[in-house]
Amino acid sequence: MTTAESASEPSQAGEFDLGKLLAERGAERYELHTRYLNHQLPRMLHTIGFDKVYERAEGAYFYDADGNDYLDMLAGFGVMGIGRHHPVVRKALHDVLDARLADLTRFDCQPLPGLLAEKLLAHSPHLDRVFFGNSGTEAVEGALKFARFVTGRPRVLYCAHAFHGLTTGSLSVNGESGFRDGFAPLLPDTAVPLGDLDALERELRKGDVAALIVEPIQGKGVLTPPPGYLLAAQELLHRHKALLIADEVQTGLGRTGDFYGYQHEDGVEPDLVCVAKALSGGYVPVGATLGKDWIFKKVYSSMDRVLVHSASFGSNAQAMAAGLAVLSVMENEQVVANVRATGERLRSRLAALTDRYEMLADVRGRGLMIGIEFGRPKSLKLRGRWAMLQAARKGLFAQMVVVPLLQRHRILTQVSGDHMEVIKLIPPLIIGEREVDRFVDAFTAVMDDAHNGGLVWDFGKTLVKQAVANR
Repeated sequence: MTTAESASEPSQAGEFDLGKLLAERGAERYELHTRYLNHQLPRMLHTIGFDKVYERAEGAYFYDADGNDYLDMLAGFGVMGIGRHHPVVRKALHDVLDARLADLTRFDCQPLPGLLAEKLLAHSPHLDRVFFGNSGTEAVEGALKFARFVTGRPRVLYCAHAFHGLTTGSLSVNGESGFRDGFAPLLPDTAVPLGDLDALERELRKGDVAALIVEPIQGKGVLTPPPGYLLAAQELLHRHKALLIADEVQTGLGRTGDFYGYQHEDGVEPDLVCVAKALSGGYVPVGATLGKDWIFKKVYSSMDRVLVHSASFGSNAQAMAAGLAVLSVMENEQVVANVRATGERLRSRLAALTDRYEMLADVRGRGLMIGIEFGRPKSLKLRGRWAMLQAARKGLFAQMVVVPLLQRHRILTQVSGDHMEVIKLIPPLIIGEREVDRFVDAFTAVMDDAHNGGLVWDFGKTLVKQAVANR
């Protein structure tokens, strides 16, 4: 056997067997996390009864060892845009591995990054260039760096309650104090209220603002800016020679019923756009910062600056193949059109329940990004129970709804943010009428139980005890 042949063949002695490893050690999953990873995660899952064992997943469903299906209305925080294990993405990844490309040489130009950039920019006609990184927070970091460099200004504005990531730069524009506490000093960035143009202009007049970064729909609470806000903000920013950054990490790639969330408002053309999550196909982490030609040319102004902003694993072949496959699926399966139709069906059916349930305060959102907000009831009996939960910790009622949706109806959802009485629905973009019916029926059953003083409140007492114990 030649050296080349031996290098290309796997060693038989001591060959790694993933299936065998999982069969032997898979049952230790919670113990392993407790011992070696974030020990609070298994503790939290045990406390709220989310400590399930899922054996496999496909499309919009998980399956346990007994073959029971669980409807996924969370999509891995939006990562699983086209569902889990889509055959087109799986084939693309098999193909790229079998191709044995000369990947990440650092000193060549492989075709896949250029092809994916071309595809992305076809959906972003006012943008010209792309930088590929590895995550949403990294896409935001790139946008912050680019905006500061090209404007020569230090400060970036962000909106209260925003979430742009958890690395130090993106944490500086994160509007939730619970994430920021204990990690100071951060960058000198400033929060403004979402939708408040006067507050934005006051900050811009100081002359040191590089950009405003904004989510077209805030993930925390599913809050949408007032109509016309993004366009007016863009005009203000440009008048003061600052940039508009659209964080489309969660709202992009069809989530809101357009390819990007900002496209719901005519005339909005951000200078920089951040995408990630669904672009991965759920397999290979990928993030992208899209921008105008002049921005990239100013950042990469000479050959000396060719690596002034780079990422070791950025543009890797597996991530690029996954991204190309995802965009192909979106086009061929008309995913955005499905989001519009299915999202409207789901939102309107849930909104129709607000008159039926006094603790259901609002249903809002766009496409398949929907917020269900709960509020103080009118009847005396329910007000007492509501007050008990609020006194212990705001957000417990929403958690009290999420748990029976999983335990009784096998539907996975999430509370939209800490100390918020909001459930956020961000299911795979491929769901249809069957999944809408299942969710609405289950939600109705849980709300009936909550309003009738049923078993839901027994779990509420457990949550109150846990909240008090954690103070």
